[in-house]
Amino acid sequence: MTETIWLITAAVTALLSMGWLALAYETHWQQVFPASKTLPNSKRLKTTGWFFLLLSALCCLRADHPTMAVLVWVMLLAVTAFTVAMILSRRPVLLKTICPPLFAAKV
Repeated sequence: MTETIWLITAAVTALLSMGWLALAYETHWQQVFPASKTLPNSKRLKTTGWFFLLLSALCCLRADHPTMAVLVWVMLLAVTAFTVAMILSRRPVLLKTICPPLFAAKV
């Protein structure tokens, strides 16, 4: 049962990290926030995204032995990157939910 919780946590953190890494780019930021004239603090978004990727890997390592954890983590990265790409292409406004005010650009 605890393996399931660790894997769900790994999937959620991977999805958040892919979303934040995508929002760090100006074009994706404009897709999600079309009325925004200013750009976000992309360094903060990238740093948080990379940190959450590492956290996702650690959750996978906690759930399984290392060889299986690496395989699961790489597959999670592929699935979450594809999911974020589809969200950006169909309904980019959905990514507003993962963007706390901490990342908002200063006006």
